[in-house]
Amino acid sequence: MPSALLLEDEPLLRENLRAALHKLWPELQIDFETGDGDEALARLLSAPPDIAFLDIRVPGTSGLDLARRFSSRLHVVFVTAHQDFAIEAFERGAVDYVLKPVNLARLATTVERLKSKVSQPPRDVREVIDRMEPEAAAGGAGSASRGEPTRWLHATVGNQTKLITIREVVYFQSDSKYTRVVRAHDEALIRKSLVELLDMLDGQQFWQIHRATLVNTECIESVVRDGLGGLELILKGRRERLKVSRSFRHLFKGM
Repeated sequence: MPSALLLEDEPLLRENLRAALHKLWPELQIDFETGDGDEALARLLSAPPDIAFLDIRVPGTSGLDLARRFSSRLHVVFVTAHQDFAIEAFERGAVDYVLKPVNLARLATTVERLKSKVSQPPRDVREVIDRMEPEAAAGGAGSASRGEPTRWLHATVGNQTKLITIREVVYFQSDSKYTRVVRAHDEALIRKSLVELLDMLDGQQFWQIHRATLVNTECIESVVRDGLGGLELILKGRRERLKVSRSFRHLFKGM
């Protein structure tokens, strides 16, 4: 029976991928799964499977680095988001990939291709990775190709992964590990830093007002000033106020 490794750092997405693969390819044995690239590296060195499903950006060794190192020894399938810049490169290079969230119809196509070639020598995908990496450095995994601002995000809401339109977001607020995506009536979590988001978003629509906060300018109802020069933002559809740090007060001089 063919064997596989799953590398995906979002547990719910990894569970969905495992379940979808079991449905479409019951004979496929999932030998190992993890959300950490270094753990995947150790497993690939000690007991390489026939196929590796690799998320591109994970903690530790990236999926791209693992693919570069092991693609001549096993079949690589990249796991990526709909808006990812990498999809175009995969299509040009005829490389197998899985979209997040898992689309059964698209995954079925990948599974059929894998079944037909799992007994054959794997394809070396290093040339495709080399073409992708200049775009990755310029835009990041969440950016739209050709430098266009991202229009949506995949985020965790409760036990679901949802597609969130950027225009719905009132503000983003980051801590050391996660970023809250706050909308008018709910919020979600993503594993992207504020630095990554700044590269992905329209700078005229989203302003940084604090080292950990980006606000959607379309959602600012008013600006409140105190007697000491401090600023707070009143938001449309939200009760809380956002403080503007001293470094960013100049953005609101005309308001």
